[in-house]
Amino acid sequence: MSAAARHATDRSYDVVVVGGGQAGLAAAWHLRRHGLRFLVLEAAAELGHSWRSRWDSLRLFSPAEHDALPGLPFPAPAGSHPGKDAVADYLQAYAATFDLPVEPGARVTGLRRTDAGFRLATAGRTYTARQVVVATGPFQTPFVPPIAAGLDASVTQVHSTAYRSPDVLPEGPALVVGGGNSGFQIAAELAATRPTELSVGSVPPALPQRLLGRDLFWWLTRLGLMRVTAGSRLGRRMRSRGEFLIGSSRRGLLRAGVRLRPRLVDAIGHTVRFADGTGREVGVVVWATGFRSDHSWIDVPGVLRDGRVVHRRGVTDVPGLYVLGLSWQHTRGSALLGFVAADAAHVADQVAALGRPESGETGTGPGQRRDSACQQRLSRRPHPTPPEGTPGARAYGQEDV
Repeated sequence: MSAAARHATDRSYDVVVVGGGQAGLAAAWHLRRHGLRFLVLEAAAELGHSWRSRWDSLRLFSPAEHDALPGLPFPAPAGSHPGKDAVADYLQAYAATFDLPVEPGARVTGLRRTDAGFRLATAGRTYTARQVVVATGPFQTPFVPPIAAGLDASVTQVHSTAYRSPDVLPEGPALVVGGGNSGFQIAAELAATRPTELSVGSVPPALPQRLLGRDLFWWLTRLGLMRVTAGSRLGRRMRSRGEFLIGSSRRGLLRAGVRLRPRLVDAIGHTVRFADGTGREVGVVVWATGFRSDHSWIDVPGVLRDGRVVHRRGVTDVPGLYVLGLSWQHTRGSALLGFVAADAAHVADQVAALGRPESGETGTGPGQRRDSACQQRLSRRPHPTPPEGTPGARAYGQEDV
């Protein structure tokens, strides 16, 4: 592409937010309050796709009163636990309510630094921005262990991201691999329709959904555990223990008829083997083995270390480049829907502090309508206090292989 042709496809903004999930939309809400000219780039064809594409019975751990982004309550009765489609609908409604400029179907494939700021490349267009907020979250690439390649092609294999319900799998016994919340819940669901085994390296600590007549998140918020910071002594202890099972347990799984197996260590043809030396024939395997981050598209020196973004509460060492929505970015709830607002406000404040263009104009780019009435409504809204609770989708955790 010639320089002239490339320039014709460029769009320039004060800020580009990469990712239109909960973190990206929360950042957009705060950036709008600062009067910055920004755009949200969303890889999927519609907002909420990552939620809508999860399995049918997936519900939030937290009750609806703890599931809101800044400025808009979650539209569900208090005490109810919204399903994944309700979350997707909420994200779409959130962007529409505040007229947030989102460009769907714009997967960023490259980010580079320029003299004026940054250049972002997608399949069909490039964008320039003085500052960039990477809000792609921690759950980007489904992880399947390499041993899966040893299974015969006739064995049905699906990652938890592709699992919908027992009905979509072939009949017959199933093996679920992964001891996190996803693995426990999928195994329990499958056990109602077929013989099911769950392979886990170790069983994480379990917490009930309700304790002494109160929802778990009532206790977590009252005790301040969702605000525990990553660098505190308690935060370091909590991180070292990994994710908790919520609403599931080893005992409950056994009652549901699931047989527990040790860690999976090998797979050849139709046979899998476990750490205790036992084995079995398989025809259906569900990999509930979590996700891995992928920041390989960030081509900015000094940002990545061993594939991870180096930051301090979302602020990198490269002026104008930020991250948002990572697990334990600042607190226990940093990656979660109902608590990301605090980190989003902090990052947006840092963006605003670095400055706007000298002209001070915010402007209106393609897809970004600056309705004066909307601006007046937003300016009258108080700066929100982060909600006490935060959700944890039952699927989202670095599950044990």
